[in-house]
Amino acid sequence: MAFVKDMLRMWAHSWKRFISIAMITLLGVAVLTGIYAGCRDAFRSTDRFFDAQGLHDVQVLSTAGLSNGDIAALRKVNGVAKVQAERSQEVTFDLDGRKSATMQEIGTNGIDQPYLQEGRMPKKAGEIAVTRKFIRDSGKRIGSRLTVTPESASSDTSDTNDTNGADGTNETNGTDEAPSFPTKLTIVGVVLDPQNLSNPDGYSAMTSFRSTATTDYTFFAPSDGVTGTLYTSATLLVKGAAAESTFDESYENTVKQVTDRIDGTVKTDRQKARRQELLDAGNKKIADARAEADKKFADAQSQIDANRQQFNQQVDQIVSMQAGAAAAGAAANGANAGAAAAAGATTPQLDETTRETMRETIIAASPELTQAKQQLDQAQSQLNEQKASTEQTLKTKENELKTSIPQVRWYVQDRQSLGGFSALKSDLDSIQSLGNAFPIVFLLVAVMMSLTAMARMVEEDRSLIGTYVGLGYGRLAVASRYLLFALLACLIGGGLGLIAGFLGIPAFLLVVLQGMYVMPGLRLEYDWLYGSLGIALFVVGVLAATIYACVQEMRQTPASLLRPKAPRAGSRILLERIRPVWNRIGFLGKVTARNIFRFKSRLIMTVGGVAGCTALIVCGLAINDTVADLGIKQYRDIYQYDLMVVSDDSDASAMRTKVASDGRVTSSLDVRIESGDLTVAGSGDGDSGKAGSSGSESIRLVAVPEKHLSDLGEMVTLQPVSSGILGTSGVGKTGSLKLDDDGVIVAQSAASALGVKAGSKVRLTNGDGVQATAKVSAVNRNLIGSDVYVSETYYAKLFDSKDAKNTKNSKSSEDSEALTWNAMLAKLSGSDTSQTDYAESLEEDSSVMKAVSCAHMADSFKFDLMGAVVALIVALAGGLALVVLFTLANTNVSERVREMATLKVLGFFDREVHHYVNREMMILTVMGVILGLPLGRLVGGMLTMALNMPSLYFEVEVKPLSYVIAAVATMAFALLVQLFVNPVLDRIDPISSLKSVE
Repeated sequence: MAFVKDMLRMWAHSWKRFISIAMITLLGVAVLTGIYAGCRDAFRSTDRFFDAQGLHDVQVLSTAGLSNGDIAALRKVNGVAKVQAERSQEVTFDLDGRKSATMQEIGTNGIDQPYLQEGRMPKKAGEIAVTRKFIRDSGKRIGSRLTVTPESASSDTSDTNDTNGADGTNETNGTDEAPSFPTKLTIVGVVLDPQNLSNPDGYSAMTSFRSTATTDYTFFAPSDGVTGTLYTSATLLVKGAAAESTFDESYENTVKQVTDRIDGTVKTDRQKARRQELLDAGNKKIADARAEADKKFADAQSQIDANRQQFNQQVDQIVSMQAGAAAAGAAANGANAGAAAAAGATTPQLDETTRETMRETIIAASPELTQAKQQLDQAQSQLNEQKASTEQTLKTKENELKTSIPQVRWYVQDRQSLGGFSALKSDLDSIQSLGNAFPIVFLLVAVMMSLTAMARMVEEDRSLIGTYVGLGYGRLAVASRYLLFALLACLIGGGLGLIAGFLGIPAFLLVVLQGMYVMPGLRLEYDWLYGSLGIALFVVGVLAATIYACVQEMRQTPASLLRPKAPRAGSRILLERIRPVWNRIGFLGKVTARNIFRFKSRLIMTVGGVAGCTALIVCGLAINDTVADLGIKQYRDIYQYDLMVVSDDSDASAMRTKVASDGRVTSSLDVRIESGDLTVAGSGDGDSGKAGSSGSESIRLVAVPEKHLSDLGEMVTLQPVSSGILGTSGVGKTGSLKLDDDGVIVAQSAASALGVKAGSKVRLTNGDGVQATAKVSAVNRNLIGSDVYVSETYYAKLFDSKDAKNTKNSKSSEDSEALTWNAMLAKLSGSDTSQTDYAESLEEDSSVMKAVSCAHMADSFKFDLMGAVVALIVALAGGLALVVLFTLANTNVSERVREMATLKVLGFFDREVHHYVNREMMILTVMGVILGLPLGRLVGGMLTMALNMPSLYFEVEVKPLSYVIAAVATMAFALLVQLFVNPVLDRIDPISSLKSVE
């Protein structure tokens, strides 16, 4: 019992060490669990929402649309739980200018169901549900009416899926028709699209670089009123996928098994079958056209034959009358009247030659008969010519049918191809990666500080340990006094850390996340396993340091422990050997120098602890500086143009005329801009940027006219980049990169996320959904957005644009019909404010779909999620620095109590004692700051490895002010600690402190 009482008394006396260890553990566990828990809560709530709304696991698209046969084939694939045929149509409407939307049929099989936020779901034809983004932009509300106009390419299959038949129609076959939706619409509900969780009322409204939609809005309509049997896509749910977390590798493996099966025989067979359907439909149309033409020709021939027969009968009648009259005259001049009567009673018989001669004579003598014969002959001639022409046309179409119908292609995609899904996943993964990296520094500092504190604590009880061991107590029992002390401090600190880690920090992060994404059903959850492991990690580290400190003392005999520890042997420091310097240092300065450099462990612990904390602060500020400069670097340095204007293909000419007539443009470049995807297969065959890399990135595909390839460098700064060590990159000389016809130039932001480099092979998807394998000729410096630049000729080569294959030698690319230049990059005159106002005014024009001012984007760019995490990290790093300095200062004082008492006996005033002790701590702090500043920059330079986010590349930069802030903050913490240490120095009693231990 006395042993326990003494142990508790010792614990109470060492309360400062207890608080230090508990606080370091609290901060470490909070950092370790907090960011992880916040991301995990977001992951889990999103996964539950996706499962509830039936977000598809696999989506199948086709360049020729999908038929009922395709849907039936997909249902037979092993591992497919549900298949839903999707019908959609692109429409336009007037909303402060022309806007586009996708009319999406609400599936009846429970897949991709919109989440109702307000009102009710549409049930009747003409009713729709819209997103909150549309409500915010349009000012409309539930009950408002809207009229839309179907686009000429109204569905995803209109451009590449429809094949012209023999009669020039645009139907794919005799039975399949493209989807068609009602045009008179009434809003009855506000919904959340499960494929895009972006919050239109939050921070994401400002981050236009995250926009991946090909249309401005999505309208959801019921099946009632929707016509057409041709499907734009098919969505699938995979068996067992709902039981896995959609963000885990196990989910990806489950889905991949099904996509591999579809990519196998099903895809190949249905592509062939679908093309054969199109061929059969074309042949049927040709056969129907031939049968219809034959029928029309037969009817026309029958009419001509009837008219000719009537004409011949009329002529024969005249011939007979003339022949009879001639015979009667001859008989009157004959022998008797009886013969004359007999001759007059019968028509004379004429041979065919005589009759034909008489016909010709009669027709020639009559203008009416002559005209009638000419008309009949002309009609017959025209009919024969039409028959020959029609037959030739049909034969030509038969010959051209196979070449005019391209090979059908299927595209099998998973959730990674959804821009909203991949953006959310990458955001959370990147923040979680920071949460995995920073606790390592906290753990190292915790072990160092625990070793320092517990080693001093054991050393102070040196004689008491010898007494207990001499009395027969086992070394383990004696060591348990310190092990339990450290364990209790870790458990209490860890428990408080779990509260902060699973409640405080996640609540803070989720507030920021909800400003970017809408996450229905979000709640905080505790992870028993991760929380327990988090505490155990720090417990093991601190106990290991405590055991080491105990072993170092207890391996001595009790007699040695009962005697005071011999003072360290005197030794010279390096500075003493530099006589010119040493001789000019005062007495107290020499004492300070010896105290600093003779005690190596204290030097290493103090400098290392302060350096680690300073490095954390610098690293956090580096992230902040990097994010703050992203907009300036991208929209003022990389983008040299001031304005980007995009229009619909049909309005491209009107858009250019409008911009030119305004007189604000000093120089411009016409381009074609499409929303697409860049995919790395990850086969590891060397085609990708790195073996095993995989993923998909939403891109902006920019096609440049062949005659103006050199002008691209005047609008965009072209600088090649190459991968460096530890995720860094090297930037080449400005202007050394040129766009050519041998490959595409990929933005660094996309290349870094997917591991793509110069020479890699990637799969590009253009705005029509057509995919092609392209070579990456270079990677261009780019921080925001994922631009892929391609020449007009290489675009034609990739996507089989037949009209563009000879544009390189054409007179002018402007006159070429290969591509419609639907966008313009322009440099403007005037101030930033006037440029922003001009871009806003352009968007009100009906011919302009989108106008973006680089000046406005540079000023308004924000990335609040990263800023919030930076603030959290800097705050925790500052707290750690304060605890470290407090622990080291108290340990320093406890080690030198007799020294401080001696100074007081020698007549030092309290202020002089303060200065004597604090000067050493300040020098050690300065040394730690000097080491920590470059260390923080080094750690910050490695951030690009952890922060691979869609459409963003972190070109790490640390401003001089950040170094100053980190240094000043650390020194301020040191001065604050002095306020706590000085009263301790004042309370030192020289008499009791100088009593002999003997």
